[in-house]
Amino acid sequence: MPPLWKSHLDSLRISDLGAVFATPKPVIGMVHCWPLPGAPGYSGYGMDTIIERAVADAYALAEGGCHGLIVENMWDIPFRAGPHIQPESIAAQAVVAHAVRQAVPQLPLGINLVHNGGVALLGIAIAAGASFIRVCMFTGAGVWDAGSWDEGCAADLLRRRKELHAEHIKIFADVDKKHSVRFPGIDLATHMEWTNFFGADAMIISGRMTGDAPDLAKVRSARSLAGDTPILLGSGTDVGNIAAFMEVADGVIVGSSIKEGGEIANPVDVERVRRFVSAAAGR
Repeated sequence: MPPLWKSHLDSLRISDLGAVFATPKPVIGMVHCWPLPGAPGYSGYGMDTIIERAVADAYALAEGGCHGLIVENMWDIPFRAGPHIQPESIAAQAVVAHAVRQAVPQLPLGINLVHNGGVALLGIAIAAGASFIRVCMFTGAGVWDAGSWDEGCAADLLRRRKELHAEHIKIFADVDKKHSVRFPGIDLATHMEWTNFFGADAMIISGRMTGDAPDLAKVRSARSLAGDTPILLGSGTDVGNIAAFMEVADGVIVGSSIKEGGEIANPVDVERVRRFVSAAAGR
């Protein structure tokens, strides 16, 4: 029998995504916030406009059959990394995420703060009433697309989660994350081993950039390396490839291909969502 402390840590983790969602193989739709205050794309249109667009996308994702949502600061480009994310962006995203939670309370809510928000990401999740967070670099180290060096945030994040009585918020951690290059020597197997060891509830596999699908062979390898930990697809899925991916993975996070015209900057297209959810279910 394991010691009590180990039993406690094990009890915090999930082994099936059905513990968070209404299905063990969820489709999780992205709510991409318009540029938030402080981002180069923000032109002073105000928080009401940002909230209105986010809530409209959330309604479309729910109507189309998604099993969960993630609110992300997708258009705060170029992205800052880790502790360099500014307070105005953090506060604005919390306000948007809370509005989405109120608008679509029936779906579990997740938060992603690009790049690698760490403790700030947890703060948004607590304020918004989220069920899970997507952590871009939970372990390891690497360089982001904008040139910022970054490192895993597991040590600070897990301590703060405990201190803030937020251990109900689950951690979905990226491995070999898109928009970044790992420090030499950190291959997929090593990164997944580290991420699993530190207690991630699920691991996310993606391609090189937003909209790029990972190789199916990479997903199969990840599935074999993950053990009992669920894996999710994090980029590049569409109605043409999702059925094959879902034969291997435990769930999917989708954004680009379910937008109007398949263009990531456009609003969510509810009919595209319906077709994607149906294809993911093998129908």
